[in-house]
Amino acid sequence: MAASRLIVALSARALAAVDVPLTLPQLRSLVALHACGPIKLAAMAATLGVNPSTALRMVERLESIGLIDRRANPDNRREVVLRLTPTGQDLVDQVLSHRRTAIRTLVERLPARERAGLVPALRALTAAAQTVDLDGAFDPSTEADRLAGLVGDPLNPAP
Repeated sequence: MAASRLIVALSARALAAVDVPLTLPQLRSLVALHACGPIKLAAMAATLGVNPSTALRMVERLESIGLIDRRANPDNRREVVLRLTPTGQDLVDQVLSHRRTAIRTLVERLPARERAGLVPALRALTAAAQTVDLDGAFDPSTEADRLAGLVGDPLNPAP
């Protein structure tokens, strides 16, 4: 729990370093969209583990401040596809960069022997999490792909 609180605190500090008033759940939505690429609203809700109406309110807020673009899917006009705007992409990149720098600073403070053991331990923990369904947890990008059926950008298909 202490490590989890540390990561949340580092995320909050990284968010505070940018000049956009966002909550951590809003940042989480942007980071999920960054990781999954263009996706449907239902896939966004599944990725975040919230109901579609909650995801819609989040998307509307993020769209109103120019961070998310919401358009009809050209292949099915009844579906809405979400993607980060260039401003949203820049914001996510800034926040993640701040967070990586903060984590790097902390890791560099560890004695060499402890630092050497950290990476294998975290890799093992990540591998274990991928083989065990922790309270319905899932890999967001895999689940989003399954639900959305989107891998590329349907609004800007590659030739």
